[in-house]
Amino acid sequence: MRYKLAGLDCAGCAARLEQELRRVKGLEKATINFAARSLDLPPEMLPAAREVIARVEPEVRLIETDGDETREENEKARRNLYRIIIATLLLVPGLIFNERLHRTPYFWAEYAVLLAAYFLVGWPVIRTALRNLARGQFFDETFLMTVATAGAIAIHQLPEAVGVMLFYAVGEYFQERAVNRSRCSIAALLDIRPQYANLKLNGETKRVRPEEVEVGQAIVIKPGERVPLDGEVVDGVSFVDTSALTGEAVPRKVEKGEPILAGMINGHGLLTVRVTRPFEESSVARILELVENAATRKAPTEQFITAFSRYYTPAVVLGALALAVIPPLVLPEAAFSTWIYRALVLLVISCPCALVVSIPLGYFGGIGSASRRGILVKGASFLDALPALHTVVFDKTGTLTRGVFRVSRVVPYNGFTPEELLYTAAAAELYSNHPIAQSIREAWGSEISPDQVKDYHEIPGHGIRAVVKGRQVLAGNDRLLHREGIVHEVCSVEGTGVHVVIDGTFAGYIVIADEVKPDAGEAVARLKELGVKRIVMLTGDEEAVARRVARDLGIDAYFAELLPEDKVAKVEELEASLPDRRRQKLAFVGDGINDAPVITRADVGVAMGGLGSDAAIEAADVVLMEDAPSRLADAIEIARYTGLIVRQNVVLALSIKAFFLILGVLGVATIWEAVFADVGVALAAIFNASRTLRYRPSTL
Repeated sequence: MRYKLAGLDCAGCAARLEQELRRVKGLEKATINFAARSLDLPPEMLPAAREVIARVEPEVRLIETDGDETREENEKARRNLYRIIIATLLLVPGLIFNERLHRTPYFWAEYAVLLAAYFLVGWPVIRTALRNLARGQFFDETFLMTVATAGAIAIHQLPEAVGVMLFYAVGEYFQERAVNRSRCSIAALLDIRPQYANLKLNGETKRVRPEEVEVGQAIVIKPGERVPLDGEVVDGVSFVDTSALTGEAVPRKVEKGEPILAGMINGHGLLTVRVTRPFEESSVARILELVENAATRKAPTEQFITAFSRYYTPAVVLGALALAVIPPLVLPEAAFSTWIYRALVLLVISCPCALVVSIPLGYFGGIGSASRRGILVKGASFLDALPALHTVVFDKTGTLTRGVFRVSRVVPYNGFTPEELLYTAAAAELYSNHPIAQSIREAWGSEISPDQVKDYHEIPGHGIRAVVKGRQVLAGNDRLLHREGIVHEVCSVEGTGVHVVIDGTFAGYIVIADEVKPDAGEAVARLKELGVKRIVMLTGDEEAVARRVARDLGIDAYFAELLPEDKVAKVEELEASLPDRRRQKLAFVGDGINDAPVITRADVGVAMGGLGSDAAIEAADVVLMEDAPSRLADAIEIARYTGLIVRQNVVLALSIKAFFLILGVLGVATIWEAVFADVGVALAAIFNASRTLRYRPSTL
């Protein structure tokens, strides 16, 4: 079950809390999502989790509803703002009259005013530092701030001590507001959860929660309402907005007999829908679950920063201690107060908040931005993997093609007409359930009386023998003609061919083609533009069909007549052939249940989610909710932009901190500049990370 963590404002605290939770039996896999401020754990482990939280972070509480958390956060923000305002009003006169009071009998007024301001904004920091110190936690930001400001007071730098705590409080206030704003933006992107359903029962309509509706019941969707559950339209015609699920802006027409998914928005028509899935298995519930769980799969960059901050802060503290003690003992005329001040500057600068907060936020923003466009990325690690794709392998049927057979050509021979050829084939295929037979009957388009077809026999692996209007008819593949000794001019056709023989004479052939999706060619072209070196197609179809599709789409290589286990072996072979296996990745894109093993085996498994099977979607790392292969190129663009933002934040934070560390050692930077280096860089990194929410791929 998912719980909210009210009062969790520090990314370092989140990492420490997660580490402590995982030490408890039963909570070994507990993962805190700092960006979403959530924790997943079994309900029976709730008391144990609360005990750990009370010990490690007493100000953090587990709650079940967002409303309580929002009210608490708003009240806390107001209290912090009031403290900042009062402390500022005390600091200003303290700065003005500081020197005048220092050497007079009224020096106590200086301490009274400045220490009051100091404790007003600094007490929460000092209290947390003392509590952590009692538990043996020395190297966190509160400890650094407390030591630095206490040292400033000791060397009679009261205004700077107050300034550090005040600017730190201001930075924390704006940082918290920025993080909350980003969280709210992400929540708004994913605010597609329907609030109610109009249940039709005994001729009346009753408004209920979507979770209360059972499979098979009927619901009414009024114009402008969000579809609450997956179902099938049983009455009405309308256009629905699918952008929340697929990112597609063009409305889609739905009518009786067509599926409709939760999260879509009804247009102007009144629809009656028979529910086909319970709410917890609906499209919208699946999307929300995938996105909320995505941040638990951390990218290598996030893992590196977590490990880096664990060693970085203690190293800086030890360096500051050495800077305070060694130079006065070694250098002639070096004053302890001067070098202690420089050491204090280093302590203020050393906090790694900019990295620890902004990097997870950047990835979470990228995941949210992709979700808004119908691309579900199941973890930050896959956002990192997408730009590294060297090879993309596509399944053919249902992925690059529609998976729907259509008659593309009717080629008569020996004096027969196209109409006669098509009718005879459709009549011969009257009792067959094969998709090819259905496509021929659909191409004829008229009813065929069963009285006209006699002696129907299927010949496994070859075709059909029947009597149509008193004439002997054979319809099937080229092997059937050779088996029956029929003289014919054409053996192989480009595509799936159905050869027809009437009374022993070759009457011609019909070409059946699986339609290529409109954006399949665009998908291949854009992937190559984005740097994908090799695009491969795997299919169980005949070699001639695969060759035609690969040629038309510009695919580099194809492998035909493959069984599902053959596809797994082929993907493993292609992965082994990557020039740099450590850095380069392979993606497989599929949609059917037989694609699930291959999707699981690939470095990045991609499922076509709109019409794809549940097995493929569950196995995939990336789900394209719209059945459009070009969305994979959009996913790569979003992933690249997210990676760029993350790298910018790493370089920004480390370079500015390194610059001010050098200035601090040389005595050029004061504590005021150190506060800017810490708080200012954190704010800049957070605002930069929020740009991932607004990114739009080049085709959108």
